[in-house]
Amino acid sequence: MDQIQLEQTITLAAGGLIALSVMGGLAVAAGELRMRAQRRTRLTHTSGPIVPDELDATISGTVKAGIRRLGQQAAVRDPAQLSVVRMKLMRAGFFNREAATVYLGARAVALLVATVATVLLLPLVMRGGGPGPLVLAGVLSAAAILAPDQILNMRRQARELEYTEGFPDLLDLLVASVEAGLSLDAAVSRVTDELARRYPNLTVHLRFLTLELRAGKSRKDAWLGFADRLGIDDARALATMLRQAEDMGTSLGETLSVFSTDMRMKRMMRAEEKALALPAKLTVPLILFIFPCLLGVLLLPAIFRLTQTLGNQ
Repeated sequence: MDQIQLEQTITLAAGGLIALSVMGGLAVAAGELRMRAQRRTRLTHTSGPIVPDELDATISGTVKAGIRRLGQQAAVRDPAQLSVVRMKLMRAGFFNREAATVYLGARAVALLVATVATVLLLPLVMRGGGPGPLVLAGVLSAAAILAPDQILNMRRQARELEYTEGFPDLLDLLVASVEAGLSLDAAVSRVTDELARRYPNLTVHLRFLTLELRAGKSRKDAWLGFADRLGIDDARALATMLRQAEDMGTSLGETLSVFSTDMRMKRMMRAEEKALALPAKLTVPLILFIFPCLLGVLLLPAIFRLTQTLGNQ
């Protein structure tokens, strides 16, 4: 098989795969539109005709429903993955119940788009179009595989930084509230209102904790769930400390005071660590940018005079 036949075979295979993907997408869209038409018919008989302004919402709803259906299929294949993904999304700030299925569906759609784009670029690669199409296909594939997880990790790291910075303030306010005579549950509700402006993402988890406690969930389970949602070591240590204090019957105010002091020391140590690491981090910029300029300023006059002296001779 010569090169021309190989290119024709690859082109035909690419066309067949594209046709199959288009037919599958049309079938899914047709089924969803038919289901929505039936729902509209039932709603028309019960509550009157649908307003024309709802057409855009219907189209976007169809796309979202298709993505959600793909995510549900991925979740059915691996139920354990769904719980892991849901925890990742909660730590990244997505608390909707359907966030996991939408995320899995969006990742499947991204892989499908990258696959179709790679198949479309294969004929250009075989015809000697240079490394550009191959690099573009690799970039699209890497983006479809790695971009969703990287976006979640970036959001999670930003939120964990806020949680770590706000945890000592949270403990100080809890200590002040408990020592003033409030119970721990009432102190959490009070601290949530105080921290809403400075640490908005942390207060969201505190509100969840307050709602769980009001709903009758045990304090130990509620604080463990709070620590799991935050995903930081300080929250896990606080949940463990509260459980031990409740089991052994120790004073909650003294325990929180000791733990708050420990958190303050940890934050001071992190600040000192960053300050001590600053000279080492500045070494590379100094060598690359400042040292060549300084060297040029010091040596250029001597080089100029030397060239003048040698030229006169």
